[in-house]
Amino acid sequence: MNASAIPILMYHHVGPKPGLVTLSPDTFIEQMTWLARAGWKTVTAAELEGFYRGEPLPRKSVMITFDDGYLDNWVYAFPVLKRLGLQAHIFLITGQIGDGPVRELTEISFSHKACEEKVATGHADDVMLRWSEIEEMQASGVVEFHAHTHTHQRWDWQITDPAERHRALETDLRLCRETLLARLGSCSRHFCWPMGFYNHDYAAIAQAQGFDYLYTTERRMNMPQHLTWRLGRISTKEREDTSWLKWRLFMYTTPVISSLFALHKGQRYT
Repeated sequence: MNASAIPILMYHHVGPKPGLVTLSPDTFIEQMTWLARAGWKTVTAAELEGFYRGEPLPRKSVMITFDDGYLDNWVYAFPVLKRLGLQAHIFLITGQIGDGPVRELTEISFSHKACEEKVATGHADDVMLRWSEIEEMQASGVVEFHAHTHTHQRWDWQITDPAERHRALETDLRLCRETLLARLGSCSRHFCWPMGFYNHDYAAIAQAQGFDYLYTTERRMNMPQHLTWRLGRISTKEREDTSWLKWRLFMYTTPVISSLFALHKGQRYT
């Protein structure tokens, strides 16, 4: 049986320090091990694009995404993904990625708040990936890298004039694209909105720069008949164990169940 919808999982941190948007290493291992053993196919960007062109994927297909490009993705998530043979995607804030050799770390411990403070005080290298680590992950074939802007700014919070705000977003996207091209040799058509904010004008700006697979933080069924500029994702949290993940994947790959759940919650999943 082929997939009628592709659920997209959204992660940020994997690490031992509890906090916002963080999964413990044990919970992440449990979730990824279940996906692998249960026969879920983790799709590549090219396969997702093919799905939207009408090309079939197995019913149990899922996309794994990480936002921002934190160092803990290298330390805790990448080894698990590599060992289990799972494909994942990281959306990079290119202006926060540094240079230097690959770090041989077995543990780090920063909360999400601590990471934000490190970045804000000019110490992003303590908590963010380096290009050398990104290159190694990309070369493994396990992780693909995509755009998440250059600065991770919410320009609607910073600039009141719409025209000026749109120019700032255009520059942010252009710098991100140029950096990915210069450092990795390519920039995909996939882009994730900082903090999930977007509107029709923002989407048009992104599409004009070649980004037409646009990822949100909204819960939504991702089906071939839907538009690719508002892809929905499932946010994962520490309290949400593997049984929660099983239920969510069933729901987001079964349109009838998803529609009933949306009615119950008073939400739209289309």
